[in-house]
Amino acid sequence: MNMDEAYQLISDKLITWLHELIKMLPNILTAVIVLVIGLFLVKQIKKLAIKLINKISSHQVLNRLLVSIIHLFFIGIVIFIVLSILQLDKAVTSLLAGIGITGLALAFAFQDIAANFISGVFILWRKPIHVGDIVKVKTYMGKIDSINLRDTVVRTFQGQLVIIPNKEIFQNPVENFTQLGKRRLDLAVGVSYGDDLEKVQRVTMEAVKHIDGLSKEDETTFYYKEFGDSSINFLVRIWLNSPEQSVYWTAGHQAIMRIKKAFDENDIMIPFPIRTLDFGIKGGVSLSESPIQTGK
Repeated sequence: MNMDEAYQLISDKLITWLHELIKMLPNILTAVIVLVIGLFLVKQIKKLAIKLINKISSHQVLNRLLVSIIHLFFIGIVIFIVLSILQLDKAVTSLLAGIGITGLALAFAFQDIAANFISGVFILWRKPIHVGDIVKVKTYMGKIDSINLRDTVVRTFQGQLVIIPNKEIFQNPVENFTQLGKRRLDLAVGVSYGDDLEKVQRVTMEAVKHIDGLSKEDETTFYYKEFGDSSINFLVRIWLNSPEQSVYWTAGHQAIMRIKKAFDENDIMIPFPIRTLDFGIKGGVSLSESPIQTGK
């Protein structure tokens, strides 16, 4: 191919492109106008979404996430309309297919992250727990330090920070000790079989009725629970007017001290565990009556 033929080929190609460009000018102008108007409308929609979402939810992290999703959604619509005006339908189809395949691949690769993220959205939206609540999740108990989109941070009563994935909170039972605004102390005690049970109940109820933090709305209750190995066991259920752990510990401390002091003053015995060793061949034979055999 000589220079003239190459020049002619390039010229023909450029002229063809120019003709196509001139033919597409109306569509290009329309696409530019639609793009400008669309971006302006998206901006207004974003402002409106911010106002509406802030009225519904007070959690700023979740609010920004929802606004970003809405913003990106409408920007995507504008881009697809512009591409359609430019007669790039195949590009739009390929783009949608690529987004679908990419989304599917990412969903499999990051399914745990996605599960924690979605669980965090539901937790922030439904608000079953709040920052400052005393909760127990599986074996961890403490006060909620922060709630994020991926995890929840709990500060245990030993002072450690535990980062719990939101999926664990959303899919497992959570004990919330703060929600009622009060808390119950269940104290198990045992007394000797030789003590008067009515006297034990009376002395115990008198001992715990002046504990600090006692709820005035709920009654302290006393129940005998079982015949133990060496004691008759009972349960004192004391309602406290605060769910705070310091109040709970203080009440338990005072209850134990008061009950022990009251029992000592009224000759009520809290027995030690007793074990009987039977050395007889038959049950009930005492050690002194049992013959002792020695080897020769």
